[in-house]
Amino acid sequence: MFTAKATVNSIFREHAEEFCNKHNVSDHSKKVIRAIVNCRTVSLGGRIQKCDNCGDEIILYNSCRNRHCPQCQFKKKEKWIAERRNDIFPFQYFHVVFTIPESLNPIIFRNKKQIYKLLFDSSKDALLSISENKKYFGARIGFFSILHTWGQKLNFHPHIHAVVPGGGYVAGKEKWKRSPENYLVPVKVLSKKFRYVFLNCLKGMIDTGEISLDNTIYEDRTIFRNLLDTLFAKDWIVYVKESFKNSDSVIDYLGKYTHRIAISNYRIISSFEGKVKFLYRDYSDCNKEKILDMPVEKFMKNFLNHVVPKRFVRIRYYGILSNSTKRKELKKCREYYSVKESHDHEQILGKKFQNSYNLIICAKCGIGKMILSDTIPALNIRAGPA
Repeated sequence: MFTAKATVNSIFREHAEEFCNKHNVSDHSKKVIRAIVNCRTVSLGGRIQKCDNCGDEIILYNSCRNRHCPQCQFKKKEKWIAERRNDIFPFQYFHVVFTIPESLNPIIFRNKKQIYKLLFDSSKDALLSISENKKYFGARIGFFSILHTWGQKLNFHPHIHAVVPGGGYVAGKEKWKRSPENYLVPVKVLSKKFRYVFLNCLKGMIDTGEISLDNTIYEDRTIFRNLLDTLFAKDWIVYVKESFKNSDSVIDYLGKYTHRIAISNYRIISSFEGKVKFLYRDYSDCNKEKILDMPVEKFMKNFLNHVVPKRFVRIRYYGILSNSTKRKELKKCREYYSVKESHDHEQILGKKFQNSYNLIICAKCGIGKMILSDTIPALNIRAGPA
């Protein structure tokens, strides 16, 4: 007997109602659940495609397009990557990761939007200030950052991935400057700067009431002050994960991070008798792939912990790659190094997706093309928690 592969979507379809009845789920998370439950089902409508050779028909249901849905990220990712091809500087690239201590998690859970923004701002300030310092590099750089909130075991682990070109603009000398090979700025200095900016801003935001400690283990200010003392004395983990020699390797690498969600469907092995089995990589054991067995209720709760606040932007651009200056600065840099701008990204993207609706080759006869023959309207009543 054929059994469909378990997915995030199928797990929520089966257990969402019971889960929401037992737990206090926010309206925003309920909206995400409804999108995941209804994705690529008759609830969202779809289209019927018919082979122009043998007459075979297939039904394709519409996607929810929610950014937390594992079924809806591929096209967004490919489109984003294609559009970024002209944002690549002619420098070596570095992948810098900023992490924060786990002891801050209770505060983050209570103030996700504020802390996530603080994480972006602190890592940005650290990178820009250290790189512009003549003692370390002495040039104005540009980069983009991506927020991830998960670890391999679906645990809560907020961190920033920054993709940084190894070069920048020296305003005083009016020239562009490359970093030494495989080196950008001292990581220990970067880590200390990041820790200093983050903790000082955190303290200030708590003092002004922008961040709340209510209903956390740090509600007692004495406990919170002790935490600050501990965190100021502790080394924070900031590291350079990889470096890249050319733009093609940068582009290929970006796809792994830009539109990733907490867990992809390919990692899920099964969902049976209240347990979800999924693959993870154990970084403490030579990056070996292992299997984790987790109760379905915990799996769903952990997944929803990674739903970002409403309208929160997970990919941000800074320095000379900020949206306001990027086009002008990239043009100057290309002119300085005599690098021609590529115009093939739209063509590449078009080839990937021109077949989406009416040029799919028939799986039955292998000759005809699947032509759109009819549409299926969406249902007024959709599944998922109320």
